[in-house]
Amino acid sequence: MTERQKDRPWLMRTYAGHSTAEASNELYRRNLAKGQTGLSVAFDLPTQTGYDPDHVLARGEVGRVGVPVSHLGDMRRLFQDIPLEQMNTSMTINATAMWLLALYQVVAEEQGADPDKLQGTTQNDIVKEYLSRGTHVFPPVPSLRLTTDMITYTVNRIPKWNPINICSYHLQEAGATPVQEIAYAMSTAIAVLDAVRDSGQVPEEKFGDVVARISFFVNAGVRFIEEMCKMRAFGRIWDRVTRERYGIENPKQRRFRYGVQVNSLGLTEAQPENNVQRIVLEMLAVTLSKDARARAVQLPAWNEALGLPRPWDQQWSLRIQQVLAHESDLLEYEDIFAGSHVIEAKVDELVTESLAEIDRIQQMGGAMAAVESGYLKSELVSSHAARRARIEGGEEKIVGVNIHETTEPNPLTADLDAAIMTVDPENEARVVAALHEWRDNRDEARATESLAALKKAAAGTANMMEATVECARAGVTTGEWAWALRDVFGEFRAPTGVSSAPVAVAAEAGTPLALVREKVSRTAADLGIGRLRLLVGKPGLDGHSNGAEQIAVRARDAGFEVVYQGIRLTPEQITDAALAEDVHCVGLSILSGSHAELVPDVLHRLREAGAPDIPVIAGGIIPPADAHALIEAGVAAVFTPKDFGITEIIGRIVDEIRKANKLDPLEVPA
Repeated sequence: MTERQKDRPWLMRTYAGHSTAEASNELYRRNLAKGQTGLSVAFDLPTQTGYDPDHVLARGEVGRVGVPVSHLGDMRRLFQDIPLEQMNTSMTINATAMWLLALYQVVAEEQGADPDKLQGTTQNDIVKEYLSRGTHVFPPVPSLRLTTDMITYTVNRIPKWNPINICSYHLQEAGATPVQEIAYAMSTAIAVLDAVRDSGQVPEEKFGDVVARISFFVNAGVRFIEEMCKMRAFGRIWDRVTRERYGIENPKQRRFRYGVQVNSLGLTEAQPENNVQRIVLEMLAVTLSKDARARAVQLPAWNEALGLPRPWDQQWSLRIQQVLAHESDLLEYEDIFAGSHVIEAKVDELVTESLAEIDRIQQMGGAMAAVESGYLKSELVSSHAARRARIEGGEEKIVGVNIHETTEPNPLTADLDAAIMTVDPENEARVVAALHEWRDNRDEARATESLAALKKAAAGTANMMEATVECARAGVTTGEWAWALRDVFGEFRAPTGVSSAPVAVAAEAGTPLALVREKVSRTAADLGIGRLRLLVGKPGLDGHSNGAEQIAVRARDAGFEVVYQGIRLTPEQITDAALAEDVHCVGLSILSGSHAELVPDVLHRLREAGAPDIPVIAGGIIPPADAHALIEAGVAAVFTPKDFGITEIIGRIVDEIRKANKLDPLEVPA
């Protein structure tokens, strides 16, 4: 048999980081030793949102969903003994992307690396943060300026770096259809490129270099054909936009370059072993087609719907990639879908519909205007509500959840609390102590002077990257850098999209929602009030608001008056709102792991305020042991991803309100 020439495999990454820089460094070096070919850094929420670990909003969040990086010392330890000149590093960081890149650059320089050889990506897509992930800090206009300054700086100083990763991944998590995912990502790219062009910081003859460094980060769901066609459509639209709108003649500069994390939204807590085959199928959508193959792939672990994956779980996901790349003959062939009339028809359909939606957004004034008006958020909330309705109605089938639910005992989850990794609750105190030591030992005058220079640059028109690099060298902290810019730019609270979302589930007579509406109405009557009031709260820094939004929309449709103020609230603010609005129940949604700290705090504050009878419910990724502890602390009910029936959850909330008010249970089924 003739030996075929194999293509080079895609970059293989594992999204990782936890606890401390030292612990994450050890994990990175172990993963690299196992054959991982690139790094993908997960930062904790305080780092992502510009807070130091000792800020009140950082409580319970430090080191939970990623690594805390508060200053240059942390970044040194994170990459100790990892030669950055030889590494391809992806950093999932957005609002504070400029700051983290500055720290990375300084550490690389300290290692003796040549900036011309540094390769990697900062995600740096703020639009999708307003829409789906919630780690935004500044308003849209200054946020776009930060992105523009980073792009122009890297094109001139770190030419192999991808300064932005236009990210549609979280749009799909928030409910985006393939057309919305393509259209919203492309609209973001247009807004960014227009801003760079209009800034005057890049000569016209070098604009092709800017386009060539724009990369994308996409989601691959379980609908294999649709997802693979989506990637082909992405490539065709990008080629057209860069050629027609920006006049890029070099086809290499117009190439659609993307990395992928396959869908985490579709991973289930019920029968989690099924997640392995879901992950494999989703990976095939972005690897089988050579003409639309990802340049980098990172896979979630089978147990991410349960909690933080262990190193072994991450290794399993890495091995999935390695088996496909090294054992199969995938990389020996040209595109196996070329000439398929089925594929071409679907791609043409996606291209046509996506271009129409892009035009609609451009007519509104572009992506930033569509964010500020609430249009994009409202559309995503509506799409997500429709998807949830299809799942609950059985139209969209999920094995182990709403079909084939019977199962044998699962040896992988026989001990659920041992099937995930947990962060030492004492870790936060150690990180805070180390931060205080860093501040005590730095050159305070230099740090103060560098922050003043940063604020001056922000208030004027200078590129902020140079001042940011000096802040990094001077020992400034993440929170100090962000607060300096907050002083100039202010903060931004994105639209929630809840009030304008249409009804997704019918409440016709005899339907589950109609029965719950009856329970809501009768309970309000029994209490002698007009309507029941539910406060939906997002304490801490967890910005994944999809679940909270869906609860808020369904409760509204069930007849509740819903109080939902969006993300990033302290327990004190939530308690004050509950008392001011005289609510009948408080629902707290947390996916980051900070529930053990923040939920009991809300309970305590309600008791101290003389409102111990307001039932508090909690939802999120909450391990069984933690759920038991919350119930023991006084939480009325705990809901996790296995509780996918939102209408049923609303019915349970009504039951808890009746119980708290000593009303007899209703016999209305729901």
